[in-house]
Amino acid sequence: MPETRLDLDRIRAARRVIDPVFLDSPRYRCEPLERELGCRVSVKLETANPVRSFKGRGTELVAHGLAERGERAAVCASAGNLGQALALSGRARGIDVTVVASRSAPAAKLERIRAFGARLELVDGDFELARSRAADLARERGVRLVEDSLDVETCEGAATIGLELVESGPFDAVLIALGGGALATGVGHVLKSLAPGTEVITVQPERAPAMTRSWRARRVVTTDSADTIADGVAGRFPIPEVLDDLLLVADDAVLVRETSIIAGMRLFLEQAGLVVEPSAALGLAAVLEDRERFAGRHVATIVCGGNVDLAAYRGWLGF
Repeated sequence: MPETRLDLDRIRAARRVIDPVFLDSPRYRCEPLERELGCRVSVKLETANPVRSFKGRGTELVAHGLAERGERAAVCASAGNLGQALALSGRARGIDVTVVASRSAPAAKLERIRAFGARLELVDGDFELARSRAADLARERGVRLVEDSLDVETCEGAATIGLELVESGPFDAVLIALGGGALATGVGHVLKSLAPGTEVITVQPERAPAMTRSWRARRVVTTDSADTIADGVAGRFPIPEVLDDLLLVADDAVLVRETSIIAGMRLFLEQAGLVVEPSAALGLAAVLEDRERFAGRHVATIVCGGNVDLAAYRGWLGF
């Protein structure tokens, strides 16, 4: 069992805390995708819930802990999905949530953060600037700063996906979108603990490569920009503690082109009837760029989010 910050017993116990609406998400073989890609493809669908992403699994643990300790406010930075999830989990427990996001974040995500009852503050800059502003607000107000991937609850919530994959497997490889690292370290920890023969492959856009470069160098590598359509994974400053965990559970970390991400989104729409955000198409993009590697193997890909700006989505897919 890898010696990460995560704990398998806590991950199992998390299932008793997380709202069941986020648990036991659909996992199924998709034969039309298999015919297109030349390998067996299982889709783990994390968009069939109120926030249309996997993030609710982690924010449920965060909000549960806040409520147990009598804390009634929290602040987070978000590219969009975490903010929605924390707003919903906080609302259910009477917690006042403030979300800081980039003004350039997809409008659909920002609207849904407001709709779930959170206060929303916008900054003129990227996610890293939002992260800095959120830290300032939390310090000024004396409230909890929720930091995705750094806070182990966000990783252990995501790790419950790994439990479900192990129960429905086996798989030769699992393809995991890599951004801040909560999903990759969480699922990776469970797979390496309970199904060590499964190859854990993380996937990141080549135009937002900070965590992948860090994994390859075995030290934190930052970047000056993260210019990708996959806004959900567009960080520039990897968190050292998260990188340490990732180094223990990932077998490979690959980078993919923007054109491949778009092709993956199109395949999901045309062959699986799924509208997915760019981050969720990273797994298919990896197969498209290296068909020989996956030929004949059984791969699982986690569809991590489905919050898209429809105008942008139409533009990417050309309709």
